[in-house]
Amino acid sequence: MESTESSYVSSPEAARNRSPPPPKSPTSGNVEKPMYIRFLVSNATAGSVIGKGGSTITEFQSKSGARIQLSRNHETFPGTSDRIIMVSGAIDDILKAMELILAKLFDELNVEDNEDVGPRTKVRLIVPNSSCGSIIGKGGATIKSLIEDSQAGIKISPLDNNFYGLNDRLVTLTGTLDEQMQAIDLILSKLCEDPHYSQAMHAPFSYAATYYSMSYAPNGTGGKFPNHKEDRSNSITIGVPDEHIGLVLGRGGRNIMEISQVSGARIKISDRGDFMSGTTDRKVTITGSQRAIHQAECMIMQKVANATERMMD
Repeated sequence: MESTESSYVSSPEAARNRSPPPPKSPTSGNVEKPMYIRFLVSNATAGSVIGKGGSTITEFQSKSGARIQLSRNHETFPGTSDRIIMVSGAIDDILKAMELILAKLFDELNVEDNEDVGPRTKVRLIVPNSSCGSIIGKGGATIKSLIEDSQAGIKISPLDNNFYGLNDRLVTLTGTLDEQMQAIDLILSKLCEDPHYSQAMHAPFSYAATYYSMSYAPNGTGGKFPNHKEDRSNSITIGVPDEHIGLVLGRGGRNIMEISQVSGARIKISDRGDFMSGTTDRKVTITGSQRAIHQAECMIMQKVANATERMMD
């Protein structure tokens, strides 16, 4: 995996020489719509974003008008030792904050400057798998257009099935500051149009929960489930009334994703019409360690209990 130490590009010189923005930004129609963007930063350079006593992050928030949140040391993106930054607010505010952050991080790096095009490095955005289609487009038409319009390299990682409950992918942008900022602007304009994108905002740093039953490699990058019978072979099937399945799933699968992330268990719901014998209860199969299964079952039953109480009111 590429190091996030070289994942950012900006420089005071490049910022001064940036060409004026086009008359109309791709996101200008959604400028007031609350949005967010998440990306990775190495633990080593995270301190430069925070600053002494939080001075830098406070300054950036004041200058941009955006909210900047940084995950804690143990809250890293699965498969990496990198922390997550979430920038939220109006589109223009997000773009201002992103440029401030990338410029600051560039100062921490030793990036070789090409006199013709300026320094070129990478930044990795975190995008929900459900929203990647809006970036890719039919037959890859949208991502091809984004690459042509921004001149940045844009690559979307495959979904890493080694991590149960992980539903995000990494979108790597390669290029100069201008190219990356243009790509971010264009990508945000696409995500603005996706009604499911905002749902991931409720738990931006929830990945730590998926590690409950995971092993760690010596370098701390995480790993697959350990090869213990106890963690792999346990499985139970419970019944959930068909009318309550929607509440267990949540809009766009949000609830069941959260239950899977928090518990570390795998959860599978039977198809419509596939009921527990002699009932109209759908089959919910939970797989994982005993602790993960118990936690997932409790969370599912709580959802059902809450739904039942609402129906009785």
